[in-house]
Amino acid sequence: MKSKRIFKNILKAVLSLLLIVVIVVISYVSYVLIDYKRIEDNVALEITDNTSSLLPVEKELKAISYNIGFCAYTQDFSFFMDGGKSSRAKSEDSVKEVLSGIESLLKDENADIIMMQEVDIDATRSHHIDQKSYIANAFGSHDNLFAVNYDSAYLFYPFTEPIGKSLSGLLTMSKYDINSSVRRSLPIETSLMKLVDLDRCYSVSRMKTENEKELVLYTVHLSAYTSDGTIATEQLKLLIDDMKAEYSKGNYIVCGGDFNKDLLQDSGAIFGVSGEAYTWAQAFPLEMLENTGLSLVAPLDENNPVASCRNTDEPYKAQGQFNVTLDGFIVSDNVTVSKSNVIDNKFKYSDHNPVYMTFTLKG
Repeated sequence: MKSKRIFKNILKAVLSLLLIVVIVVISYVSYVLIDYKRIEDNVALEITDNTSSLLPVEKELKAISYNIGFCAYTQDFSFFMDGGKSSRAKSEDSVKEVLSGIESLLKDENADIIMMQEVDIDATRSHHIDQKSYIANAFGSHDNLFAVNYDSAYLFYPFTEPIGKSLSGLLTMSKYDINSSVRRSLPIETSLMKLVDLDRCYSVSRMKTENEKELVLYTVHLSAYTSDGTIATEQLKLLIDDMKAEYSKGNYIVCGGDFNKDLLQDSGAIFGVSGEAYTWAQAFPLEMLENTGLSLVAPLDENNPVASCRNTDEPYKAQGQFNVTLDGFIVSDNVTVSKSNVIDNKFKYSDHNPVYMTFTLKG
């Protein structure tokens, strides 16, 4: 009789515990689903105005694009969503050290236009350090603007080290005056995968030129973790159609960023490790640019090829690791590109190396 009563008490305790777990899980899932929202399309972006200089024509200019990987990807970092281990930067000090290194690198490059992706404002994964303010303050003579790419709920995964809440986006800086800018929302998945790939956008900034035209500057970061391959195509179509319409008005077009497409078509053949196992590394569909007046600028020195991105299923290795060039530029036919290459930083501050382009606006 006594043993029966003990068994009943144990069973009751176990069932109560299971009920609590179920309630917690349901409450958390409800919180994530209720909190999820897409950021409005065509939102005007605030510009910090530090210069009034007009863009010159027939003068060589330099643009840099850099996905800084929320300042977590030191060389020993691997990312859980790529099959690696970590979801957060090692420490606050590590984030600050990476930020300082990025500042020095960018100042050495002395670019006229800087386009950056995965810049956190307030995120668990980067120990809540405001990277946007740090970088913008370091370049206090530049105009700057920020487009929030995503503002996510607290994601309790992986369970041992949850990636948490993320407020992150795209930072654009220029030595020349930026008159206006808007955030354009990109198509994303409508399934539960939207909770993984979150929101996506690009910024469209307008800059007056000395010949009374406009340079329309696009900073972009396309989706990486899609289960539906048509989404990436839809994102590119929206972006290209937008640029094509602006070019048809007589404007100059410069677009830079992380396209999450193999811009070299077969990076594995160039860098020595096949990408067949990495189905996300699809070739950029060049046919989408046909008859648009737009051209892809894929950074490459054929004599000394360097990739713009490393796979992060493991820490950085100088050899034997899949590397790919995902970062580059798209320009209109009234922009002459003299050179484009990857800056070989050996992935010291990010899983991406910065890429640059020197160009001239035709008079």
